[in-house]
Amino acid sequence: MYEILSKKTLNATVEQMEIKAPFVAKRAKAGQFIILRVDENGERVPLTIADYDREKGSITIIYQIIGKSTQKLSQLHEGDALADFVGPLGKPSEIDDVKKAIVVGGGVGCAIALPVVKALSKAGKEVTAITGFREASLVILEDQFKHYTKDYHLFTDDGSKGSKGFVTQGLEACLKENKDIDCVYAIGPLPMMKFVSLLTEKYGVKTIVSMNPIMIDGTGMCGGCRLTVGGETKFACIDGPEFDGHLVDFDEALMRNSIYEKSQKHQEESCHLLEKEVQID
Repeated sequence: MYEILSKKTLNATVEQMEIKAPFVAKRAKAGQFIILRVDENGERVPLTIADYDREKGSITIIYQIIGKSTQKLSQLHEGDALADFVGPLGKPSEIDDVKKAIVVGGGVGCAIALPVVKALSKAGKEVTAITGFREASLVILEDQFKHYTKDYHLFTDDGSKGSKGFVTQGLEACLKENKDIDCVYAIGPLPMMKFVSLLTEKYGVKTIVSMNPIMIDGTGMCGGCRLTVGGETKFACIDGPEFDGHLVDFDEALMRNSIYEKSQKHQEESCHLLEKEVQID
């Protein structure tokens, strides 16, 4: 069993947990992920490693409460334990050949962007971070991004915090001012990563995106997380989750993800109805 050492609310639907998992923490690196089960009857939930502490033997995860499994996870508290916690899985972020980078995070994807920023910063790289959210109430990890970056730019769609607009606006301004950017890392919703990649391709800047398709076993056996990259089939769990953004077939990935949207919406509505029934009782 994997004990929950701490739990923190980041916004109305996003929470952070620190889990006791010494064997995972011993080998964890930025860009990798874990798969957990809340209980013995639970589904397998893949989550990117938000942070790790090798001395403490702990892994930090950040998740959005969006379906049945994350609702069950949210109901646990410090001192409780998870049934399974497997990892680290996937390939670590490639940072060795980078001297100057821009990391772009969107929404909950910022939880995945932060460990990349941290790894780059600790390796002595020059890092600029650009994050985007719909509104001020959804902003997460702002202080951490400021701590690990040379420059930090925050955008909100409605202008309620930071600059009004989208991350692509901030990214283009940075690319115009800095001609020596080695790499852009983009992590967030598929449409955001698609348009970031289109923009950086125009400037000829290498771009790495972190893909998060539907995943079941995390070992390449089920094929659920398949993507087309450079005309070839790849699996996010073993070949990624990071890929060359200029080679990813985003339109195909968007189409495959849309298949599950109706089912997810139905699940969310069912959960809300259940909550109302519990409140009435």
